[in-house]
Amino acid sequence: MILFCLLMFCSCMMGAERFVFSTIWIPQSEFAGYYVAKEKGFYNDVGLDVVIQHPSLTSTVYHRLDTHECDAGVFSLMSAIDIVAKGTPIVNIFQTSMNSSYMIVSRWGKDPTMEKGKRIAVYHSEPNYLAYILDKEKNLNYEWVSFTGNINLFISGGIDMMSVVSYNEYLLLQQACFNMPQGSVYRFKDHGYNIQENGVYVKREYYETHRDQTRRFAEASRKGWEWAASHPDEALDIVMKYVREAHVQTNRVIQKLMLEEILRLQIDPDSGRREYRVRPEMVMKASRLMTNHGMITREVTYAELMGYKQQNTNKKP
Repeated sequence: MILFCLLMFCSCMMGAERFVFSTIWIPQSEFAGYYVAKEKGFYNDVGLDVVIQHPSLTSTVYHRLDTHECDAGVFSLMSAIDIVAKGTPIVNIFQTSMNSSYMIVSRWGKDPTMEKGKRIAVYHSEPNYLAYILDKEKNLNYEWVSFTGNINLFISGGIDMMSVVSYNEYLLLQQACFNMPQGSVYRFKDHGYNIQENGVYVKREYYETHRDQTRRFAEASRKGWEWAASHPDEALDIVMKYVREAHVQTNRVIQKLMLEEILRLQIDPDSGRREYRVRPEMVMKASRLMTNHGMITREVTYAELMGYKQQNTNKKP
């Protein structure tokens, strides 16, 4: 019986289709559902041998997708719109984020929108579109400083403000007992800028020829995230395995807080459920904001991002 099961397992593994997936950053709870789907066999159950990659400062997720080093990668909605507008068609196959996590935190306990001309740190790995939009809309004339994702420069006073996400640097500041009085934190979602973030995208050419594979990946990934939400402690065990293997400098406390916040951000603001979908109105809002402020030269539609075929409007009735 044991031999039979082993042979069946090997047979399934030999028949599994390889699917290379790249996250947007180093191993952490931000990607817990994918790790769970891998470790609990949810990908194998749908016939996929999923390889999970993590990018580096010299090999970003976009570079990996563009050079065919991976089949799918994680991008924020605004990044995906930017990529499509600049000529690379990509398609959303799975969406986790339903809310914006972005904030600006003031070093000096002041309202970030009142600190004109001050030095603000923004991510090196991805443009902070919302911070740039805020700067232009309010004529703040910020001085931009790139950083790679820690709080040292901010704590030391080398900058006046920092762009953070609620599931990472903001948690680190809280754990460091940094004083952030009311009014010193600008939460974009509270000011009309609630734009979805992380989703999984593939190149359109890949989507056209591998629709079944992308559907199965999305199905198993959703199962992974649902399992993580129902079993957070066990999901955290799996996250910490990936963290240790990659020698990431973090700890279980921070990763637990991150997982809790990531799961909270997945709740749709209207339905109160995890819906795993791109909201058309958020695509329209993001695309128009980016177009109006010169970040892209044309609006990108929901249909483009979802891979829907464009109807020919020039046909005669």
